[in-house]
Amino acid sequence: MILLTGANGFLGKIILQNSNEKIYTLGRFGDLDISVDLSKNIPILPKVDIVIHSAGKAHSIPKTDSEKKGFHDVNVLGTSNLLKGLEKSGLPKQFVFISSVSVYGQESGNNICEEHALLAKDPYGLSKIEAEQLVKNWCDKNQVTCSILRLPLLVGKKPPGNLGAMIKAINKGYYFNIGGGTAKKSMVLAKDVACFILTVAPIGGIYNLTDGLHPSFSELSLAISKNKIKQFNLPIYAAKIMGLVGDFLGDRVPINSFKIKKITSDLTFDDSKARKLLNWKPQSILEFLKKEDLD
Repeated sequence: MILLTGANGFLGKIILQNSNEKIYTLGRFGDLDISVDLSKNIPILPKVDIVIHSAGKAHSIPKTDSEKKGFHDVNVLGTSNLLKGLEKSGLPKQFVFISSVSVYGQESGNNICEEHALLAKDPYGLSKIEAEQLVKNWCDKNQVTCSILRLPLLVGKKPPGNLGAMIKAINKGYYFNIGGGTAKKSMVLAKDVACFILTVAPIGGIYNLTDGLHPSFSELSLAISKNKIKQFNLPIYAAKIMGLVGDFLGDRVPINSFKIKKITSDLTFDDSKARKLLNWKPQSILEFLKKEDLD
């Protein structure tokens, strides 16, 4: 038996679609086995063998103190309440926590591995670090096999967040690359993660998961484009000027120097640990995008 939290989320839905196991679903709303807000309540749970903790507040830039607090409430208190609920229902044998590469706190870098220091200082990254530590300590104390999957950008049909916005902009014809779109970013197919979970669950450990190829923005936009026309390019000097204007105007505009630097810098993660120990063989994101319509 498996308990899946965040069953209504992007990854949660894909886990359900790719599993033949009996799964109890938990989330805040919808037609689920257990409807509960983990940030506010300790859940009443069935006895299960495996827990997949996919619930969490997604990465975004908070604009208010309340939004900052939301990351701690959902990602840390929610995890704590889940663990308390499991103590009452009966301990699982295995616990898989869905974390993020944001814990490393890096805006640029190449082949960042699991041994890298956890340097996040933003509310989201900090909440994921704290939740990871809660899970590890609890699993150690209760002799539960613990797996932590640190994920980069997830790819699949109808993706949320930045990738969804990028797809919409490309299809509507107003997307452009900056500085040739050469910056490489780690990504991973959500379906590959979903299928990997039951492989890692009995083994345990901390793993980065990527497609291993780390496509550039230029490669990504070309693969997404339905007419396969190369996207317009904004020279880096022009982008930097826009960033400086954004620095001056503040929150009134969506761009600034920090965002320009982030968009034009490589940020990739090393998944060789999962490949060597667990035969992780993910699909190429670019090949997937060339074959699939993500709308």
